[in-house]
Amino acid sequence: MEKIRIGLVGLGNIAQTIHLPILTKLPDAEVVAVCDLDDNKARVVAEKFGIPRYYTDVETMLKSEESMIAVDICTPTVIHKEVAIAALESKKDVLVEKPLARTQTEAVEIVVAAKKNHRKLMVGMNNRFRPDAMILRSFIEDHALGKMFYVKAGWFKKLNAESVWFTRKEQSGGGVVLDLGIVMFDLALWMMGYPEVKEVTATHYTHFTKEVEDSSIMFMKMKNGSTLTIEASWSFESNADFFYCDCFGTEGSGSLNPFRILKRMHGSLVNVAPASHETPQTLYRKSYENELKHWIGALRGLHPIVSTGEEAVHRMKIVDAIYKAAKKGKAVAIQ
Repeated sequence: MEKIRIGLVGLGNIAQTIHLPILTKLPDAEVVAVCDLDDNKARVVAEKFGIPRYYTDVETMLKSEESMIAVDICTPTVIHKEVAIAALESKKDVLVEKPLARTQTEAVEIVVAAKKNHRKLMVGMNNRFRPDAMILRSFIEDHALGKMFYVKAGWFKKLNAESVWFTRKEQSGGGVVLDLGIVMFDLALWMMGYPEVKEVTATHYTHFTKEVEDSSIMFMKMKNGSTLTIEASWSFESNADFFYCDCFGTEGSGSLNPFRILKRMHGSLVNVAPASHETPQTLYRKSYENELKHWIGALRGLHPIVSTGEEAVHRMKIVDAIYKAAKKGKAVAIQ
């Protein structure tokens, strides 16, 4: 079996702790080159993971690595568009860590480049690949919990020192909404079966930041009458990071963290979730393993891509509306 030859751009925390440890162990993938502006970091990481070549310039890597067929982009959001379009123009398939871009306009430019060059474009939304999330989604798809009418999801997480660029609007495009919020409403909309969003309202807080929001409460009304609440924060005072997703249907409900699927049977609620003893850390790791395996499988033509560029453009449309709603202090309709 011929391996999928990959170049990885951006050697920060997510690349070194997640992408490279997983990709370098997959039997049908081979990381042939890495690229980072920091020459010393690029050299050290290449040596650590046994990668043959390293670069400090994306264009040089794209021109030099003729056998490379795909690029994994783990850079700060500010250069997602530049790197993604360069890779797509070089006829490489692309995976971009979330969010695809800083704005919907930038996201559209990347998608247009993918279509023009007939390339595959995937956006990293790893929570869709959590084992517990996939099980809950299958129950909802089978209508085992009735019609979904309300989902509430949230993620509270302290920023680490390496993620300071998230607080600089020019680099990130926004604050906690683009870091954690977009991940949660992507997961929630996926659970709900992608209902059309009618309008959004949002309240933002800036307790410890100046340029961007560090906490956000978002509420969405769907055209089918269902509703969605999202909480995302870097500044909620809590003992530990916390992630949750609660889905409510007319015949039952489902939750992630803790994992429960409650179905009304013979007048009583019964937990029908398969037994699971996996820790949140294990589920987090498996979500990335499943996501990267899926990407490689899609590049080999085994299945269509999940979390496409077109879906990311739709998510960025909602993000833009969230920022407008927070600024205006009133609901903003999604056209």
